[in-house]
Amino acid sequence: MTDETFPGPEDLDAEIRDHRDRLLAAALPHVPFDGWTRRALDAGARDEGLTAADVAFAFPLGPGELVAHFGDWADRAMLAAVDAETLAALKVRERITRLVRVRLEVLAPHKEAVRRAAAFLAVPVNAPAGARSVARTADRIWAAAGDTATDLNWYSKRALLIGVLGSTTLYWLNDTSEEHAQTWGFLDRRIADVLKVGSVLGRVRSVPGSRIIAALPSPARFVRQFRSRRRAT
Repeated sequence: MTDETFPGPEDLDAEIRDHRDRLLAAALPHVPFDGWTRRALDAGARDEGLTAADVAFAFPLGPGELVAHFGDWADRAMLAAVDAETLAALKVRERITRLVRVRLEVLAPHKEAVRRAAAFLAVPVNAPAGARSVARTADRIWAAAGDTATDLNWYSKRALLIGVLGSTTLYWLNDTSEEHAQTWGFLDRRIADVLKVGSVLGRVRSVPGSRIIAALPSPARFVRQFRSRRRAT
């Protein structure tokens, strides 16, 4: 599967999106046991009394499309769960924090499915689609937060948020604290690291050309630190 394999969610009409949502909801209970596979998809279809033709109509390219749709569904559920007026009353940093947290809260009933999706997208052939999915989530969060940047700042904000999304999701997947309290603390610290102070974005803007990426915070560093802390406990 490649980054160009699947049409973006903006290309879907309402009928197909609703049909996909229905199949996704039916398949999700099977994903913890069968993974993001055709077996889970077919089992969900049987639960809904749907046929192989219905599955082919919704996801003609199979389970990979189902995983991609899971990310889109989570984004839409996140946006639907946030009150626009309440969000507008917050500072930008608080809006970003709130949206990331709500997305994880939406996904909480499907934590094992998220874990399986992360493993699925970590396979090299699936990685471009995973990158596209998290980039779309970052863009939607910034748009919902009211971002109007159109210059290099547009790219740097989203690249920084991709790092926050990746590290926080990995932390959340391993968090056993009550109501994920430790995750919310971790999220606050990550937001403070990369979004609070304008000097961070200023440094990114000042880095010429291809060196911009090297200046961004590394999600891998957060993962290594988290694993070290887990081993120490």
